[in-house]
Amino acid sequence: MTENAVLRLRAERLARATRPFLARGNRIRRCQRCLLPLKQCLCETLQPRNARSRFCLVMFDTEPMKPSNTGRLIADILPDTEAFQWSRTEPPQALIDLASSPDYQAMVVFPAAYASTGREVLTTPPKSGKPPLFIMLDGTWTEARKMFRKSPYLDRLPVISVDLSIVSAYRLREAHAEGQYCTAEVAAALLELADDKDAALGLTEHFTLFRERYLAGKPHHQSTITAAEPESV
Repeated sequence: MTENAVLRLRAERLARATRPFLARGNRIRRCQRCLLPLKQCLCETLQPRNARSRFCLVMFDTEPMKPSNTGRLIADILPDTEAFQWSRTEPPQALIDLASSPDYQAMVVFPAAYASTGREVLTTPPKSGKPPLFIMLDGTWTEARKMFRKSPYLDRLPVISVDLSIVSAYRLREAHAEGQYCTAEVAAALLELADDKDAALGLTEHFTLFRERYLAGKPHHQSTITAAEPESV
């Protein structure tokens, strides 16, 4: 199965743990790659795609280990996705180097309302010049806001804000406010806007299957649930 940066980050985080990480549903036997219940494993369905755009996930603490995390779905479809553990005071040098690389147009994905006065805000990615590098702050909404406020090494980058204007399909975590979407949904929208349509379709299909199988593996799941409970971004 294809290796990627999120899987490596998860392995590193587990190796540093001083006690077992117990997520919701921790008694369920899970595939150690996709983190879904063994009967719902979707690893054999993975179909990586090519894209001009590139993603970088900055993940909050235990986020790589959570079965409900959708940022890792991006790395499933785009294996060149980078992933780093967030640190306020000691950011990985590789993250700083990537964010300042002359090979990409780097931008932080976050709602425009949180950008400071004078900071450049984009609503669509550039379609010419260097490929876009979408830096996504992956965590709960509270964690993502903290990362956005306390990552000075990203402050010089423009913010790109995406208005999906749809009801989120994500039902795995509780939304804190209207208009919040999970990481994979926002990434698919960015790919579509950047004209990486094949990758956008691949990620959307992967996310849809992940959501269906995740919910199917939950105890007392009802297929008629319609309430949207997005993650962040």
